[in-house]
Amino acid sequence: MFGYAGKIAKINLSTGTVGDYTISDKDREMFLGGKTLAAKIIYDSFKSKVEAFSEENIIVITTSPLASSTSPCSSRFNVSTISPLTGLLVSSNCGGSFGLHLKRAGYDGLVICGKSKEKVYVEITTEDISIRNATHLWGKNTSEVQDLLGGKNIGKFVIGIGGENMVRYAAVISEERAAGRGGVGAVFGFKNLKGIIASGKESTETFDKQNFKNHNLNWIKSLKKHILTGQQLPKLGTASLVSMMNYRNQFATKNYSRGSYHDFERINGETLRQDHLIKNKGCVTCPIQCGRVVKAYGKEVKGPELETLGLLGSNLLNNDMQSILNLNHLCDEYGIDTISFGSTVGFAMELNEKGLWKNGLTFGDCSRLEELVKKVATREGIGNELAEGTKRIADKYGGRDFAMNVKGLEIAAYEPRAAQGMGLGYATSNRGGCHLNGGYLVVLEGLGLNVSGRIAKGKAAYTIFFQDLMEAVSAGGTCLFTTYSLLPQVLINNPNKSLVRFINRVIPYYGWLVGFLHNNAWLMSFNLKGVLPHPASLRLVTGLKVTIGSFLKTGERGYNLERIINIRQGLKSSDDTLPKRLTSELQRADDPDSKVKLEVMIQDYYKIRGWDEQGVPTKRRLKKLGLEGYSL
Repeated sequence: MFGYAGKIAKINLSTGTVGDYTISDKDREMFLGGKTLAAKIIYDSFKSKVEAFSEENIIVITTSPLASSTSPCSSRFNVSTISPLTGLLVSSNCGGSFGLHLKRAGYDGLVICGKSKEKVYVEITTEDISIRNATHLWGKNTSEVQDLLGGKNIGKFVIGIGGENMVRYAAVISEERAAGRGGVGAVFGFKNLKGIIASGKESTETFDKQNFKNHNLNWIKSLKKHILTGQQLPKLGTASLVSMMNYRNQFATKNYSRGSYHDFERINGETLRQDHLIKNKGCVTCPIQCGRVVKAYGKEVKGPELETLGLLGSNLLNNDMQSILNLNHLCDEYGIDTISFGSTVGFAMELNEKGLWKNGLTFGDCSRLEELVKKVATREGIGNELAEGTKRIADKYGGRDFAMNVKGLEIAAYEPRAAQGMGLGYATSNRGGCHLNGGYLVVLEGLGLNVSGRIAKGKAAYTIFFQDLMEAVSAGGTCLFTTYSLLPQVLINNPNKSLVRFINRVIPYYGWLVGFLHNNAWLMSFNLKGVLPHPASLRLVTGLKVTIGSFLKTGERGYNLERIINIRQGLKSSDDTLPKRLTSELQRADDPDSKVKLEVMIQDYYKIRGWDEQGVPTKRRLKKLGLEGYSL
């Protein structure tokens, strides 16, 4: 099929054998690639609940049809497994170069099963796949390992010491980009797999080369023209959101006890640019270049994203930008997710403050934090408990009402009491408290458009729309920032105009229409290249008849299949919730709407999704999605 290498390898670490994993063209048409195809593989591989740290658990790494196609921002790849942090399916997306090199080696993906008795890494070339001894790599951090594994034109995907010691939120790193969430690196460590390298010169065929080339040029132009992808992100990166979030009470502060930080200007995007930025940097094939290059420990390294500035900054009352730069670099080196690390430390600080766990950690004191990263990675002293994550610490010491996680995954830096849709997204996200898998509705609630975050009306339908859209974009293989083209610039550039204010006020009242279109995707059997370029790109690359409607349906199909897997893993509707701090405590005493009205939204969400009252996809919905054979 056009756009695909046509092969997926199955690597059994227990037996040391390598074979093929068969995927049909029908599967590719239904699931495209990335996390949705990975969900299909994981569903087929298990018939009952699987423990994360077991030989039965598998790691699935998938590319997508747009990877290596020259589409803008298309170097993304996905890794999925059962999470040691949540016990549920987790997918983690990465922008490093490994996915491109894997596809150039002739593979669309890898299925890794079993557990090696020895410490190993995997080498993939066009000619062969080899399992090699990694004893000399063990105990080394991610940059050291990548240096030792070869020079240019090799894709590398490795764990650090955090993964070796099965820190439950350990990441896997490609270059300086992290597949960070849910502890995929810990599963690598459990399997004694230090990393994977890939190289080759294979290319994939494009269905309509000339029209695809023209479409790409127009897409790149539109990204460069848009105020968010052409100005805001290149200028300040994701750190540009710090000031806006703080102004709107959406910036997680002191373990989410409030939504604004008085010292935010010391850790915002403007300060990062003025005092620390060396240059911009981006993923391969990215015209946006939102990455930051800064200095830490005298070296030029990757700068922090918004979530890192929040979780290692305001959330800990840490106003020292250089401290955050250092911590971000150390987490990457040890292979640790900055969001879960920062949230877990913030929770531990509040436990200490309330006398529930005397651990010596104090809000505003950043002097021990760099040492603490190492202790977590090596599971030394207090680090052994912090390495277990927020939920398990709460189970031991108490404080569940302010343990800021959903389904075991720590939530990101967006404080949802000022963004109702973001709160619903956290609660219903398949992988736990994830802003992206949750639909990122905060982009409507003040960080793109200016729809009120205090209003719950209509948010269920919009949350579903954006969740499915982001699933589909990930399956196709491009960065989620490319969806910003959906947001009309006139509404962003002129927030104070009376007409724009009126439009923002009425958007929630059109939730019924969004819900109707969600359930009648056939009405969108067309493409609007200037609004949503992704379906047209997939059509031109693969030759499949992809429309906006079928594209969104692919996202919905993936979302429902992940839900089925999670229910099989033990998920219940009662898990679609938030910590009581967010649903019961007012963020601001003078604002009765400053809490997440989850109960108001959740049943609407289930109804529009076609799930029953227990949050289980109905047979009718599964049949509509072509998933009638997929049972719990």
